[in-house]
This record gives sequence, structure tokens and C-alpha cells, in this order.
Amino acid sequence: MADPMRIRAKAEGGKTTVRVLMSHMMESGQRKDAAGKPILAWHINEVSASHNGTVVMTAEWGQAVSKDPFMQFNIKGGKAGDKVAITWKDTKGDSRTDEAVVT
Repeated sequence: MADPMRIRAKAEGGKTTVRVLMSHMMESGQRKDAAGKPILAWHINEVSASHNGTVVMTAEWGQAVSKDPFMQFNIKGGKAGDKVAITWKDTKGDSRTDEAVVT
């Protein structure tokens, strides 16, 4: 399984800003290995975020997203102590969910 995501969530001025750094190779399928054989595509294709258990954001990604992607988004409202969870799934069927507390 991939390394944990680094999630920062900060409430300020009526909104919560969430920043996420995901650890993933994000292989596009367009490169070749040293022997000249194509490296199969392997990338995150689904991302979702929830705030206190309610889904607030979903995204579908393709092969053009860079290695170890960074994502930032805002949620209306939110306060210190709330929980934000991020889940991703990739093209090999692997998934990961990590959680952070809003500060």
C-alpha cells in the first residue's frame, strides 16, 4: 500500500481550506522500461473527500496527473475539530483513505 497522504485542513473566514499531498507513482503507460517494453498505466483514477462523513468532493483523474499529486479545495463552513477524509482508488484496484482534523 502507498504511503500515507499528507492532509492539512484549516478553517478560516467561513470556509475550510484542505490541502492534500498523495504518494503515488502515477505511471501514464506511455514510457518504456530499460528493455524497451511499455510500462503499464497505473494511476489514481478516483478521488473523493468527506467532511464529517458527508461527501463534499469527487474527482475522476486520468493518466496526465503528475507523480505524487497535490490537490487543494475549499469547503463552506467547517470548524476546528471537524474531520476531513480523503480516499483514492487507482487503476490496479488499490485504494487508500486518510483522515485529518481541521485546525
